[in-house]
Amino acid sequence: MMIGMMLPSAAPMTLTFATVNRRRRELGTPWVPTAVFVAGYLLAWGAFSLAATAAQLALEHAKLMAPMAALSSPLAGGLVFVAAGLYQLTPLKHACLRRCRSPLAFVLEHWREGRAGALRMGAQHGAYCLGCCAFLMALLFVGGVMNLLWAAAIAAWVLAEKLLPAGAVLARVAGLIAIVFGAWMIMQGRP
Repeated sequence: MMIGMMLPSAAPMTLTFATVNRRRRELGTPWVPTAVFVAGYLLAWGAFSLAATAAQLALEHAKLMAPMAALSSPLAGGLVFVAAGLYQLTPLKHACLRRCRSPLAFVLEHWREGRAGALRMGAQHGAYCLGCCAFLMALLFVGGVMNLLWAAAIAAWVLAEKLLPAGAVLARVAGLIAIVFGAWMIMQGRP
């Protein structure tokens, strides 16, 4: 599900990679199928998904997950929201977001020849996307890992941050909202 949420937001980068390779093929120079780049991207998100699955299993074992795979503790949920909100305001988040928002700059800066190079480029781009979105994905634990509406809302927010001209501003606004909402949740969970 994580990969399904993130792959659409990688479309501009994937299309840029495909365009470069289509032109290379037309010129008779070595080219690489776009699927190799996408496989690298999926490797990065696949590794994150495995870590998230391990976290979910640990939370279930600790009896902190409700039946819909959502955190059952308002305190824990609030802490996840606050952590996600604080991360939205960090320089690291915005450095990664800049890389995700500029496919041409990424290609110019990170181009590698051959299949291994394309796989590496895809994994690097996936790592930048992880840097942008991993904390937002952690919010799935609060709203429910299996809650499709919640997953769609997070995916739409990620897409807006990456594609809209005011995406960096939206990321900061989301951070502030998450901090306030998380603090409210924490207050609700206090005895």
